[in-house]
Amino acid sequence: MLTVDFDRLGLAAGDRVLDMGCGAGRHAFEMYRRGGDVVAFDMDAKELADVQQVFSHMRDASEVPVGAVATIQQGDAMQLPFDDGEFDRVVAAEVLEHIAADVDAIRELVRVLRPGGTMAVSVPRWFPEVINWRLSAEYHQVDGGHIRIYTDTELIAKMRQAGLTYEGRSYAHGLHSPYWWIKCAVGVSRDDHRLVRAYHRLLVWEIVHQPRILQFAGRILDPLIGKSLVLYFRKPVSE
Repeated sequence: MLTVDFDRLGLAAGDRVLDMGCGAGRHAFEMYRRGGDVVAFDMDAKELADVQQVFSHMRDASEVPVGAVATIQQGDAMQLPFDDGEFDRVVAAEVLEHIAADVDAIRELVRVLRPGGTMAVSVPRWFPEVINWRLSAEYHQVDGGHIRIYTDTELIAKMRQAGLTYEGRSYAHGLHSPYWWIKCAVGVSRDDHRLVRAYHRLLVWEIVHQPRILQFAGRILDPLIGKSLVLYFRKPVSE
């Protein structure tokens, strides 16, 4: 279940790419599959170990092109252990809403992106997220949870102030917003609730089988209630 459009990002085989806050690795896996030189970066050692295992399985199963490289790196988003301009592409998907010093994290992301390189940043979209917060404090008042709700304007302004050029936006996961509204309404931890279980089965069907009817529904719902806002940027080339 990808949030970022890698064609729009401009990812090409051989690109050095950073997935900052990779989590379970969904975007890192796709970048590896497309032939990138991928660094999956996160502060969670356990998740990184799982990501490394999947990288190994992908390589052993010949699921990646010759020359593709994938590594893991543990660390702090405030102090990325990479050189200035090291990466051709940077992805930060559903990360900044967890970081108190988001402006500092953005500066680090911009620092490690090469001039002319591109970046995709996704965060929970304002409208669906506001509903979640109003329905349930439990949804966001947890260790490591969401600490802010971005508007499009606010996040674009912060990225521009850090030196990037805004290139466009999209919205993703329109079918997922109602799932979280239901969970927040009945209790975030109530996975056994019949409505939660029923909707979860629908989402699994969408992810595994990708039926045309749900693909069509997603295209209709994404611009209206898509759970994720995805922004695309480029780092200017100094003259």
